[in-house]
Amino acid sequence: MRRVIAVPCEGETLAATLDTAPGTTGLLIVSGGNVIRCGAHRGMAMLAQRLAARGVPVLRYDRRGVGDSSGINGGFLSARPDLIAAAAAFRAAMPAVTRLVGFGNCDAASTLALFGRDAGLDAVVLANPWLAKETDDLPPAAAIRARYSQRLRDPREWRRLLGGGVNIRGVFRGLRKIHARPVEAVDSLETRVMDALGGWGQAATVIVATKDATGLAFTAAARHVSLACRTVYIPTASHSFAGAVEAAGLEDAIVTVLHSPSSRT
Repeated sequence: MRRVIAVPCEGETLAATLDTAPGTTGLLIVSGGNVIRCGAHRGMAMLAQRLAARGVPVLRYDRRGVGDSSGINGGFLSARPDLIAAAAAFRAAMPAVTRLVGFGNCDAASTLALFGRDAGLDAVVLANPWLAKETDDLPPAAAIRARYSQRLRDPREWRRLLGGGVNIRGVFRGLRKIHARPVEAVDSLETRVMDALGGWGQAATVIVATKDATGLAFTAAARHVSLACRTVYIPTASHSFAGAVEAAGLEDAIVTVLHSPSSRT
């Protein structure tokens, strides 16, 4: 059964949707960006419905200032109280749930990595974790590098270049970003998220869309750290896993975690 519940959070009210089911492991879905709790293309609502039919209770919510929730939208880094409140409300509404798994895409994945422990989550599934705020309108450097590498191996791209079909100014902007000297920042978002992810150990699963700019950026950053988490790669450029095949791959990865209890480390 699906119903809407109100979740108190620091004097405001979060709107949440609960899909009830008899299982003792629940999934708490955190929305990324300013996307409301139904998700892009209603993907999270449909995922919740399918999982509930498989016996998994699911709660989705809008953080403060987003969708039907009151308050001011302070962005994902301010969403710690929202996550804690939603997890508490989930447990209160479904007292049979003894294990709680968090799932989020993009900056919602970063929210879960950073604050999921504070909410008492037992495991997290993080899709395309967001690591940095871009300072321009270009994709992350790792995504540009991967795209250029692919194009250089394609004879058609060489013909386009020689025929004037390529935006040379855009190419040079991309090259400058690739070769720009990185700014060292001990407390950068990338450092914080990677450190938090390392702390989860095997209780974290990362799902990467292999052709998505955010997924490519995470893969590049992960090469420089040692992580014990499980990583699942889905060959798609869809950031939200919108296609039928991609959605099925995402669901399979989540179900694997739901059926494999692990303790927080």
